[in-house]
Amino acid sequence: MKNQEQNIIEKLRFGDESGLREMFDLYYSPLCIFALKYIDAFDKSEDLVQEVFINFWEKNRVAQLNGSLKSYLFTAVKNNALAYIRKNNKYLLEELNDDIDLFVEESIDSEMLEDKKKQLYKELDNLSENNRKVFEAIVFENLKYKEVAEIHGVSVNTVKTQFSRSLKQLRASFTIIILLLLHS
Repeated sequence: MKNQEQNIIEKLRFGDESGLREMFDLYYSPLCIFALKYIDAFDKSEDLVQEVFINFWEKNRVAQLNGSLKSYLFTAVKNNALAYIRKNNKYLLEELNDDIDLFVEESIDSEMLEDKKKQLYKELDNLSENNRKVFEAIVFENLKYKEVAEIHGVSVNTVKTQFSRSLKQLRASFTIIILLLLHS
């Protein structure tokens, strides 16, 4: 692979687009899978990897490349993923903080809170049994992915996938979950 990497670097240094194609063919799939360590949506991981390739070509990063191309690409994908997470968590936290301010200002009576709980539990019943158990363990029991994986005898990645699916399905219930957490 080292020879193949050197050939790719030489082509890229001479502006030969076939080097970009070879780099893409060699590293695209492994980089997408690597990005899933940080981003649990495969389509987003593909976008992040494509951004790395585009940036590498357009900004002629090969000219500044001192070490391994592979190392550079994996580091760039990691940095892009972390930047994406920071950017999106900030947005979500700001959105969440706005909701929290709204909830703090309002007084919630216990009857309304009980109704909200019932509504959430109905929505939890719509989840598959595995997704529901994972969601409850992480949210209600405050367990880590690894602990949930050990309890259920599945991989950590399976737990992450099931939790992600649960959150996507319960997205409309985030307000209820926040209310419950604020008033528990």
